[in-house]
Amino acid sequence: QVQLVESGGDSVQAGGSLRLSCAVSRYTGSPYYMAWFRQAPGKEREGVAVSENGGYAAYVDSVKGRFTISRDNAKRTLYLQMNMLKPEDTAMYYCAARVRLTGARPGLDQGRYDYWGQGTQVTVSS
Repeated sequence: QVQLVESGGDSVQAGGSLRLSCAVSRYTGSPYYMAWFRQAPGKEREGVAVSENGGYAAYVDSVKGRFTISRDNAKRTLYLQMNMLKPEDTAMYYCAARVRLTGARPGLDQGRYDYWGQGTQVTVSS
């Protein structure tokens, strides 16, 4: 059973930066597919960024040019560097992983991920 633990959430002012981390445990190696999702109060959870172990990365349009997803497989950790934060980035951020390689690539489809962390809160004030 893969375990994911997020950290790094905080309260910052608009224009600031944060780096979120997602530590992987109870799994040998690093899951091939890993992603960040977020859920703001009263809104549905949305995909933010996805990373594949082969180097592919993709982002939702609203964070392109501001957020960067990366991973350190030696540390079994996924990161999300968030720059130029906006109040609309305020949300609980979740890390997700999928270890099976069969089937369609999950992308930012939350239904295609098997493991989830508990989340870390990001609050951006104007």
